[in-house]
Amino acid sequence: MLNLVEIFSTFIVMFAIIDITGSIPIFVSMREQGKTIRPLTAAVVALALFVGFFFAGDALLRLFSIDTASFAVAGSFVLFLLALEMIMGREFIRNDSSSSGATIVPIAFPLIAGPGAITALLSLRAEYAIPNIMIGLLLNLIIDYIVLLLVDRIKNWLGNDLIFVIRKFFGVILLAIAVKLFVNNIAVVIQSIPA
Repeated sequence: MLNLVEIFSTFIVMFAIIDITGSIPIFVSMREQGKTIRPLTAAVVALALFVGFFFAGDALLRLFSIDTASFAVAGSFVLFLLALEMIMGREFIRNDSSSSGATIVPIAFPLIAGPGAITALLSLRAEYAIPNIMIGLLLNLIIDYIVLLLVDRIKNWLGNDLIFVIRKFFGVILLAIAVKLFVNNIAVVIQSIPA
């Protein structure tokens, strides 16, 4: 049965962790580097990742002999490189000539459907009904789609100088998130190494 409190709670938790508004400078930076961003594709791929991990995450990781901590550490490296791009103004993740550009990596994963967001979604399964979680997730992805769709307008509203300052600021924030994600999970990875 649908429960508005559970839907709202799921929405708030996922919105805070995905933090799509905080990623706007990253999207603007990618656009300026000529990287292709397809909002609908990013939202659909992120949805597929979320739903896939929600229903088969543990089994999928076990299939490749990967634990959640290793998955989170790998995601932290991608976020780290993105943060360095924003702070230093250099390109580390090169745009290939594929049609997806930056849409799937790094936008759909790990910026939207990152290790933290996937882990949070899996933890909500223990507390809330599945339909309520899925509705809360879908509402988040609709907002993500709208932000990606309007990223050029948002850039025009803010102006180049403010975008530059915001990009550097959120670069440092993203770097801190990457470091935290790495630190919180590397100990688990090290402990799992056979003696």
